[in-house]
Amino acid sequence: MLAVHFDSPGGPENLYVKEVPKPHPGEGEVLVKVSASALNRADLLQRRGKYPPPKGASEILGLEAAGTVAGFGSGCKGRWRVGDTVMALLSGGGHAQYVTVPEGHLMPVPADMTFAQAAAIPEAWLTAFQLLHFVGKIEEGETVLIHAGASGVGVAAIQLVRLAKAIPIVTAGTQEKLEATANLGAAAGFNYKTEDFSEKVLAFTQGSGVDIILDCVGGSYWEKNLNCLKTDGRWILYGLLSGGEVHGDFLARLLAKRGSIHTSLLRSREKEASLGLTVETLFFRQYKERLVGAFTSTVLPHLCAGARPRLRPLVHSVYPLHRIAEAHAAMEENRNIGKIVVEMPP
Repeated sequence: MLAVHFDSPGGPENLYVKEVPKPHPGEGEVLVKVSASALNRADLLQRRGKYPPPKGASEILGLEAAGTVAGFGSGCKGRWRVGDTVMALLSGGGHAQYVTVPEGHLMPVPADMTFAQAAAIPEAWLTAFQLLHFVGKIEEGETVLIHAGASGVGVAAIQLVRLAKAIPIVTAGTQEKLEATANLGAAAGFNYKTEDFSEKVLAFTQGSGVDIILDCVGGSYWEKNLNCLKTDGRWILYGLLSGGEVHGDFLARLLAKRGSIHTSLLRSREKEASLGLTVETLFFRQYKERLVGAFTSTVLPHLCAGARPRLRPLVHSVYPLHRIAEAHAAMEENRNIGKIVVEMPP
């Protein structure tokens, strides 16, 4: 099969497509013929040598995919049939023509949705869903500050906050991105490049601050985040785009607000034993299966035609596999509003 490859860490120009062996599904796994995948910041970090895949996971880039069921490993429970259209949450391997997936990590593709649209869902939407519900325990009426509001996770989070009957507000770096987030349901948006978002958030909340912060930026935002975090608020850190260093009276100010910090990375730390699955692997599979199951039952129906309210993935651009370097360059330049999708050759 064809897959994205790079020989050494570096820039997008190091990426190319080459022929590699097709994977074989293991115990409880499904073989999926990939039609489309999507980019995530983790792919860029892995390409630079800064985020290696978990032990036992595919070395190939790609944390989500959409396609058709092509085969089964031993021990599958008959949830799927060959030819079913599915979308998958992955630990790696999505930027290839075939990938193996634990059967509990698959979701059906809504009938009216293209593979390109479906590929934009698993990693971003499950991440946002996990952060809001499994980690943040969002409640009706709460206000949520979403950094990088026009990113894949941001686009999903805005809509999921609305679905939870809470209030999403965002930061973004251009007026175009702020307008796009407003169209998706953001109650307010602030340009972090031209204004102090903490002051704007406090003005919007009449001085009370926000209940939850979804933060993929990290270090450079700590002071402003604390300024606008509500007493007893939850600050959820899931990325470090600006680095992880924090200086000053961070802990004292956090303690004064009785604030809590939660950290989360959805990509599993799976380990394969020489015989079968380890307890750790099963734990992470079961966690992801619970996450996928909760999302499938509560959110996926709203991604189907005719749903009220109707949620939708936002695809910024679609690149064929052989233009993978261009797709990475586009994400590095932060041009996208929503997801960048990569289509596999037929």
